[in-house]
Amino acid sequence: MAHTVPDKFLDLLQPETKAFAQLALVLADGTPQVTPIWFGYDTKTGLFTFNTARGRLKDRVMARHPVVAFAISDPQNPYRYLQVRGPVVEETEERGYEQICDLNEKYQGNRNYTKNPGEVRVTYRVQPERFQTMG
Repeated sequence: MAHTVPDKFLDLLQPETKAFAQLALVLADGTPQVTPIWFGYDTKTGLFTFNTARGRLKDRVMARHPVVAFAISDPQNPYRYLQVRGPVVEETEERGYEQICDLNEKYQGNRNYTKNPGEVRVTYRVQPERFQTMG
């Protein structure tokens, strides 16, 4: 079931805020793993997006267990955050490189994301099922 981002935290999703997310995954041995990531938010669908390269740890873990949690902290006040939990509802290589260039533009101000030889970029879309907020 889709849920709506609380209005008070929509500013964290705006490109000009440049907030990072901290993605939490559970490894095969049951231990947690957290990675800072760039993310996008689609206002039309309500889905969160992020990107990695095929074969990296995030890619392998989500193939095994496609449920994630991530926290988006306010860059001006780290005690204010939005936590999101939900399933990965789509994984696609289509436009993967273009999507990481979109994120590079958001966070670095240009579309010049360096692609490693042979690298295949993958976009993930997460349907938020639960939010927790602070601040």
